This record gives sequence, C-alpha cells and structure tokens, in this order.
Amino acid sequence: MPGMSVPRVTPPPRTKLVATIGPASSSEETLSALLSAGVDVCRLNFSHGTLAEHAQVLAQIRAWSAQHDRPVAVLGDLCGPKIRLNRVAGGPTEINVGARVEIVRGDADGTAERLTTNYPPLIDEVQPGQRIYINDGLVRLLVVERSPERLVCACLAGGAISDRKGVNLPDTRLSVPALTDKDRADLDWAIRHELDFVALSFVRRAADVDELRSLVGRHAGGPSVVVKIETAEALENLDEIILRSDAVMAARGDLGVEMDVWQVPAVQKRLTARCREMGRRIIIATQMLQAMVDSPSPTRAEVSDVANAILDDVDAVMLSAESAAGRFPVAAVEMMRRIAVAAEQQQGLACESSGRPSAGWTVQAADRRTSAVARAAVQAAAHVSARLVAVWTATGETARLVAQQRLRVPVLGLTHDARVCRRLALLYGVRPVQVPPCDHPARMSEMLDDTLRRLGWAGDGDLVVVVTSTRPTIPGETDTVHVHRVSLS
Repeated sequence: MPGMSVPRVTPPPRTKLVATIGPASSSEETLSALLSAGVDVCRLNFSHGTLAEHAQVLAQIRAWSAQHDRPVAVLGDLCGPKIRLNRVAGGPTEINVGARVEIVRGDADGTAERLTTNYPPLIDEVQPGQRIYINDGLVRLLVVERSPERLVCACLAGGAISDRKGVNLPDTRLSVPALTDKDRADLDWAIRHELDFVALSFVRRAADVDELRSLVGRHAGGPSVVVKIETAEALENLDEIILRSDAVMAARGDLGVEMDVWQVPAVQKRLTARCREMGRRIIIATQMLQAMVDSPSPTRAEVSDVANAILDDVDAVMLSAESAAGRFPVAAVEMMRRIAVAAEQQQGLACESSGRPSAGWTVQAADRRTSAVARAAVQAAAHVSARLVAVWTATGETARLVAQQRLRVPVLGLTHDARVCRRLALLYGVRPVQVPPCDHPARMSEMLDDTLRRLGWAGDGDLVVVVTSTRPTIPGETDTVHVHRVSLS
C-alpha cells in the first residue's frame, strides 16, 4: 500500500530551540541529554567561562552530532562593552532609597557611598538628569551633579550591589566601541574553531555591525552574524541594523532595563515583524522559563510567554540561565519543546478552521529568481497536499526563503556543505541533512528517497515538492520546482 513501507515519525517542532551551555550543562552526560531532548543550537556565552572550557564543550557537541547524524549549530555570544561595577569592599552591600551615591573615576574598591566602574569615560558622558541603573535595574540612581572626577547621584530605588554587577545607562549615548579587545580575541577563537554564528552584544548603530562583518569577512566561510537588540539606541536604527545581520536576537534582559519594562512586549512584536519582512531569522531570548532555574516547573505566565512568541512565528526561542546554571536544564529543554509542539498544533488548527494557509511573507532576496522559485514551491506543496518540501541548497538561501513562508509541513534542507548544513539548524521548520555532492538528477532522486525513508518522514508513493537546480552544487543556480513521488522500495 502506498506510503506504508516505513514507520512514520513525528517531526520535531518547527520552532528551533537554543540552549546556553554552562556549568549546569557542560558535562558530557547532561549535554548529550540536552541535545537528545531537541536542542538545535548551542550558545557559548563568552561572558562566562574560559576558551579552554568552551573548546571542550564544542568538541562534545561535534562528537554527539557526528554520532547521531544530526547537525547542531553553535553560536558564540560576544560579551560586548558591558559596563560593570568594580569590586565592592567587604562583599555585597545595600544602597538605600534617598541615599547620596558618588561614582568616581578610577578602579578603587567601591562602597555603598562611593562606586567605581570598568568604564572611566562614564564620568564624562553621563549628564545631570540622566539615570544610572545597577544590577538589572534593581538599584536606580539619578545624576544630580557632575564634576570632572565624579558624578553625584540620588538613589531612587534601593537594593543590593556586589562585585561586577552590570550598569545600564538608558538615557546616555555612549562612545564605547561595539567590539572590545576581549571580543576580538573571542571572535578570532570562534573563527578558528568554525563556530556557525557569532552574536554581537549591545549593538547601537549599523556601523557596529559593519565592523564585525569586516573582521568576519577576512576569513572564507566565517560565521554568520547575529545582532542582539538590547539598547534603546538600537531601536532608533533598527532597519539598518537588521539589514546588515543574518539573524536578530531580542535580548529582553538588558532591553528591559534600558527602557520601561512594560514596553518590551510591544518591542518584541515589532522586532519579530520587521525580521519576518526583511527575511532575517529572529530569536527570542532571556527569562523565558526563568522559574526553572530553581523549580522543575515553569510559571503559567512563562508558558504563555513562550507560546505567544511561537504563535508569532519566530524562528527560535532560547534558554539562558535555565540551561546554563539552573537545577533542571534538561527538563527546561523538554518543557520548551512541549510548549512549541502545542503552540504549533494550535496554529495548524487555526489555519484549518479559517480555510486559509499560514500567512507567508514577501521577503528580500538577492536573487528574485530564487525568491520566485521558493514561492512556487510553497504554492505547489499546498496544491498537491505534499508530505513535505525538499530543498537542495548550496548556500542555504533557498531554504531560508522557503522557511520564511512558514509552511505547516516539514522542510528538508539537503546540502553537501557541512557548515551550511549546521546553519540550517536555526531556520524555522527546516531539518538539515548533509549529503554527498551530486548533480545527476536520477541519483539525486534516489538519494532523496533514501533520506526520507531513513528519517521516517515519507514512504512509498508520498508526494514531495522538490526545489533544486540544474547545477545543484553551484550557489545561486536554483531554478527548478517539481512534484516528486517517492519510489516504491
């Protein structure tokens, strides 16, 4: 009987899962469990840990990926110019509401009355009437007086401070460069170790991204660029920043400190829409399942937060402290996966009840021919009720354009390039598979059928829409869409 020759498997959620790897998840056993639970992209946070420790984690990820024949992308997150307090003498201390606090130049240990930071120009760039937030905004200061060597502040909201707590300046435009010396060293390591993505922190303007791209561009096949939107200034230059990126991360932690926290949901919606329109991947990050740092279950509000992001058709959702430092890293990934599956089922039901397919987007493409072919494939898949869409791709561009249409059937991305294959792991709905180089049509059909049966995604007689090229190993030559019936085994 057609379509019954192999057991069918349930494809993974279309929304990709990103997990930060840290002390709680870096052991071989836990990392293997995370990947088996469905992690598509592992984030290495260069703000923590050593390069030697990151190298050990990277080796474990690559080994697991090879053993299980499943591509896993790795994202290196550059620290950026994060302003922090210097040491606080005597350990953690409290700053009380109404207290007078001075921020002085230098690197002396701080006290509740007098603080220093790792950014000396802060004294020159922050003006009276501007705010200074410490420890994710828990402590809020207002500058009331400025002199060449100090800022005098009034404490508007009190709380605890300790060594190296973060400092945010929501009202101040800073001259600090986007890439620090540490970032350049970390970037060099990321390039040499063939990481798939690098994320640029505290982006403020398009020139910040241009600087990173110029460094990455010196190396053939360098990592793709993810920009983190976490400053108010970045929102003023949003389109220019997105245009220069390969993907965007809505980093809601610092963003919620740089602006009023109740504005963050609207900003997240705006970011998601603009990335979809401009054809860039969008990752929603920070405190998505924060309760699972210490609890085996998330709050209902957190579940709704994750589900609503997925219902907006984001490409990926990310775990930070939950998987890096929490007590239940594997449970957090499993929970994220369950939420994604349930939200995507709801999307499918909504499309069926309305009688309309999922809303596709017309996105920017360097080659209008490739864009036209991608849209034709989507229409063909709907017309014949295809089991899935298979895309042969040399660079990932065609798969990206198909993924932007947010199909409710799986997309199989087939490529001979290992790095392209891993980068496809961050594309919505795309299951990447590395195959040998091939340009013979008959052999390509055989290879596709073998792959579909091995994965359990299709069987004898199933209809599959195939996007390919008369020269499939040459970039930019996608020119063919055809409906393929899986051959009888």
